[in-house]
Amino acid sequence: MKEKNKDSIFKTATFIILLFYVCFSYGQNIDIKLLRSINLDGKQSYDPTFKVISNSASPISIATPIIIYSIGLLNKDKTLQKKGIFIGESFLVNAFITVALKNTIKRDRPFVTYPDIEKESDGGSYSFPSGHTSEAFSTATSLSIAFPKWYVIIPSYLWAGAVGYSRMDLGVHYPSDVLAGAIVGSGSAYLTYKLNKWINKKKQKKIFFDGKESEFK
Repeated sequence: MKEKNKDSIFKTATFIILLFYVCFSYGQNIDIKLLRSINLDGKQSYDPTFKVISNSASPISIATPIIIYSIGLLNKDKTLQKKGIFIGESFLVNAFITVALKNTIKRDRPFVTYPDIEKESDGGSYSFPSGHTSEAFSTATSLSIAFPKWYVIIPSYLWAGAVGYSRMDLGVHYPSDVLAGAIVGSGSAYLTYKLNKWINKKKQKKIFFDGKESEFK
């Protein structure tokens, strides 16, 4: 039952992300039109708040697995330690995929291509996909898989969504960058989960056969 819940969490999140991606990507100029409506027509008074939210992506994504693993270590809770390691692995897998995509696609930042876009935050590397968004969604998805409770899932994805929106409000990413970041982040966490599951099955089979072999000696 828990396995089905974890699969359904990822499938639902992916469906919602893909739905928005299709809607936002329809039409040649929808990306910049939507960005202008968020960046230029939005309330400037919210920019400081969005800066805080945007800047929270890396610290929270790095601190989360460390805190969970440390609590598990202090309480001698092996399961909690494994969950911390899994969330940390998801972060690393996501970082690798995101950097690889950025340096392969090499999309310029929106404020470089369109000088009217107001840059309100740092944006040094390439634009596609959004690294802050992929970090946040990787953390939200891995947390939701590790702790499949509504009081973990809902706040996690609300925070991740706010991080993604903040990158557009601050003028450093297109909507398609953000949506791609959400897909990459969620997918990285789910891929890490599936890989861990496959590795654990292989280990269990080895232990089983080693045990059987020792009985015949």
